[in-house]
Amino acid sequence: MSHAQESLSLSIPEDMMGQRLDHALAHLSNVSRTRIKELLKNGCIEQNNRNVTLKASSTVYAGDSFMIHLPENRSMTLIPEAIALDILFEDEYLLVVNKPPGMVVHPSHGHDTGTLVHALLHHCESLPGINGVERPGIVHRIDKDTSGSLVIAKTEAAHHGLVALFAKHDINRQYLAWCKGVSNWNHQRIEQPIARHPHHRQKMAIVSTGKTAITNADVERRFDHQFSRMRLTLHTGRTHQIRVHLAAEGLPILGDSTYARNFNPGKSLPEPVRNALDQLTRQALHAEILGFIHPITQEEIFCQAPLPEDLSTLNHALEHM
Repeated sequence: MSHAQESLSLSIPEDMMGQRLDHALAHLSNVSRTRIKELLKNGCIEQNNRNVTLKASSTVYAGDSFMIHLPENRSMTLIPEAIALDILFEDEYLLVVNKPPGMVVHPSHGHDTGTLVHALLHHCESLPGINGVERPGIVHRIDKDTSGSLVIAKTEAAHHGLVALFAKHDINRQYLAWCKGVSNWNHQRIEQPIARHPHHRQKMAIVSTGKTAITNADVERRFDHQFSRMRLTLHTGRTHQIRVHLAAEGLPILGDSTYARNFNPGKSLPEPVRNALDQLTRQALHAEILGFIHPITQEEIFCQAPLPEDLSTLNHALEHM
């Protein structure tokens, strides 16, 4: 079976008898109910090896078998680009890459070339275009200037499985951040809602009516009572979540031009630290660990992205203050 066309064979168990067809198939396949309804409407689902007219509201019975035919991927309008990828894991269903700082994940206004998607289209024969032709295979994203682990689906079934894992927060996502300041705690569960900033639309902020956002923060090391290296575990994935949460705790991420005030390294700091900070052109944030149960093979996947040069240099300088 090619990656461009897939079929899923499902059987209704006894404990699901009496449920709506769209609900049962979505639960068994990890394909969204909206997508199931679309496939039903287009005649892409067979019942008991027969092409029959099926309604989303139909009742299912134990032992009923269904074949879901996932249509071929839509052709991409983007031009693949031969951009090198640092691949941490890959099989026929998905891959995990170590995204470098400065690379945009998917095309957007002002970023119509050189994105991760352009590189993926060159690397992979096909990618599921169900997020629209500009975001094939993309399940989640990290900011342009954040480096680290990112998982990409190579088939539609893998995409739906990964989306389900993210929705249930069954993904181990750990980040490293280097911050200005030190805390009076070693571990903190930061649970502050996040929404668009009411006055600065390019920023996010803690807003009482915002969406739930939960970050576990652990101090890995304090440097001379001035800086900290933090390990952050995400339980939700709001835009700029770590950056907003740490800034609210009085621990702005070094190099963050959006959520941290300008920081001018004083001459009292050791020269290697001053140099590392002067050369830092982005927020010191790295998506180090990505772990999950493979949605197709059920294999336990654990990826650890090595530090890029700028953060490795910064960390080494701070450790030798």
